[in-house]
Amino acid sequence: MLPGIPISSIDSSMSHAFSPDPRREQLVNWLASLAAPATLPDSLRPASSDASFRRYFRVDTADGDSLIAMDAPPPQEDVRPFVQVAELFGATGVTVPQILAQDVEHGFLLLSDLGTTTYLAQLNPDTAHKLYLDAIEALVLLQAQSQPGRLPEYDRALLHRELMLFPDWYLGKHLNAKLDDKQAADLNKVFEVLLANNLAQPQVYVHRDYHSRNLMVLNKGNPGILDFQDAVYGPITYDLVSLLRDAYVQWDEEMVLDWAIRYWERARRAGLPVSHDIDAFYRDFEFMGLQRHLKVLGIFARLYHRDGKDGYLNDIPLVMEYTRKTAYRYKEFAPLVKLLDTLEENQTGVGFTF
Repeated sequence: MLPGIPISSIDSSMSHAFSPDPRREQLVNWLASLAAPATLPDSLRPASSDASFRRYFRVDTADGDSLIAMDAPPPQEDVRPFVQVAELFGATGVTVPQILAQDVEHGFLLLSDLGTTTYLAQLNPDTAHKLYLDAIEALVLLQAQSQPGRLPEYDRALLHRELMLFPDWYLGKHLNAKLDDKQAADLNKVFEVLLANNLAQPQVYVHRDYHSRNLMVLNKGNPGILDFQDAVYGPITYDLVSLLRDAYVQWDEEMVLDWAIRYWERARRAGLPVSHDIDAFYRDFEFMGLQRHLKVLGIFARLYHRDGKDGYLNDIPLVMEYTRKTAYRYKEFAPLVKLLDTLEENQTGVGFTF
């Protein structure tokens, strides 16, 4: 799963700066061939790209509205998971783009437009509480209708593969570090603790990137939810961690705890199988968060070193801050703190509160 870039992130004035683009030409021709909905293909302009090969364009309609055209080039991308999850999530009552036309073979979709205002653009101390409660309500609504067998499982193999992004890309490539046998063994013990916790958590629908760049502020049905094509069936705290320990915006720990408790209360009322003990639930939240933070550090490093995308380097310090703060709080993660201190030449004392 890769972090998304909001649909509002690329100004339409850039559309004329593109070099010859065969995929764009194919997309224009496909839009022109559609009898309904009727679009104005010449109005096509960039709306966003993301960390994958997918691109999004905004296109006007004959009646003055706008729609979103997705370009997901095969074989690198496959639109079928997007179509499947859009139908599945939409049926729960949360707000996702409607699929108005599709060409699965060529990787084109025409979607309803959820606007240009991301949570990230709108969040501030005055708006945050209402926006996060809306996002929590939507998350509980989605999770409460989860059914096994409808999405791929977030199983041990996938969770472990994600964790390995940290030593392979963040430590190995970004810090240019080579772990000795003891360091590798100690890190593996940390991974085993995380995996045991994550796999023991109740399983629900998991968006996998439920954060401020993929949530849109709407007048009705808030939030609009984007970038869900990699959804899985997995640990119940994962999306809450994505939301509250966001790689792109940080909130005081007291606020995060308050929102986490409000989620927990709503989840219990909805019949979701969260722990009846808030301390146990918050521990699950923290352990899941550490798994995600380590994964994200690896992804951000890979985006830079493999894909030449340096925009995410600015977000690494916040994710590392989350990582360290969580690891400091639990004695099980002392080897991770020691490893980071050694590799980053930042020798600090270790204090545990749990």
